[in-house]
Amino acid sequence: MTSDSTARRNVALLVFAQAFLGAQMPMVFVIGGLAGQSLASNVCWATLPISMIVFGSMTTAPWLSQVMQNHGRKLGFFIGALGGVIGASICAYALTQSSFTLFMIGSYFTGIYMSAQGFFRFAAIDTASESFRPKAISYVMAGGLVSAIMGPQLLNLTTDAFVIPFLGAYLTIIAINVIGSIAFLFLRIPLPAKPTEADGKSRTRLELLLTPRIAVSIICAMVSYALMNLVMTATPLAVVGCGYAQSSASNVVMAHVLGMFVPSFFTGHLIARFGVEKIVGSGLAILCLAGIVNLAGTDLLNFYGGLILLGIGWNFGFIGATSMLAGAHTPAEGGKVQGMNDMLVFGMVTIGSIASGGLMNCSGGTPVQGWISVNLAMVPFLLLAGGSLVWLIKQNQRFA
Repeated sequence: MTSDSTARRNVALLVFAQAFLGAQMPMVFVIGGLAGQSLASNVCWATLPISMIVFGSMTTAPWLSQVMQNHGRKLGFFIGALGGVIGASICAYALTQSSFTLFMIGSYFTGIYMSAQGFFRFAAIDTASESFRPKAISYVMAGGLVSAIMGPQLLNLTTDAFVIPFLGAYLTIIAINVIGSIAFLFLRIPLPAKPTEADGKSRTRLELLLTPRIAVSIICAMVSYALMNLVMTATPLAVVGCGYAQSSASNVVMAHVLGMFVPSFFTGHLIARFGVEKIVGSGLAILCLAGIVNLAGTDLLNFYGGLILLGIGWNFGFIGATSMLAGAHTPAEGGKVQGMNDMLVFGMVTIGSIASGGLMNCSGGTPVQGWISVNLAMVPFLLLAGGSLVWLIKQNQRFA
């Protein structure tokens, strides 16, 4: 029987990792757009560094998942922290050289860390019982609450520490990766069991994708994460473009990240009580409400309200989709499914972050028009995810 005492110990370490190492993510997402806007020759490409972070995560997920399947979570997480160090070092050097190209390369390596962080939620359930799994995922994601506060505050403290803007922030990120990775030494997660003849033949990637529950969970995760990223990436540009200070942009992003992770303290309990489909559906509905609030005006209150709702919607949609996926495959298929899931999710997020800069800076004559375009772009994807979830529920009722 799976020992939840071991699972709880691992979860505590992963909560720390999510909190401490995760602080770099709100930092780089705020810096990415603002520094990109100052370095890029065309403002339409301002958010391309953020796209490179997500692209790095997308292309890393398949091979990093396989590394973890064959050699364990520890090695994979250390590789992620190393990627964070290399990425921050290159970005820091790029700022000293005013090189957009180098900044893009550094951003790609940061994506290796982002990919590894995405696997924290899967590592949380490796030693957990079936009943503890949704809570384990939720607790690890809740670690982001600390990073939501720590990241923007560190950014405010270090942005102007040197003559070159943001240089101090990237030097801080290097230290975060080095110190935080020590926690991985204490994880106790065994290698996944090799499939045996009794387990039957492992399904191919195509067969897994054609499994209704897996397909819908991936679609909902893709839409939840991509739309969150689409709007969040454009937010610093929109806040500053509407005449507010950079500190206001950092505070709005902090409020957003709080919205992303505070619900994690009870999302797992809600899933256990009401079922994963209802929680995912609620997440999609809240994302829709976030878009409505953002479209209602550009007062700071609108930015705060819309971005907090955006975070809550992401939390319910993404954690719910992860829980749905976790129960739809065998342990032997875990590496294959998780890598494929994160590749597709972050592939969609990459498209969203690229589109974010173009929509924000080049789809209208003013920041307000760009912000409207960003939020209207959510509509077709919410319809896709909502429709797929309704279809899955009807399929389940038909075969119940």
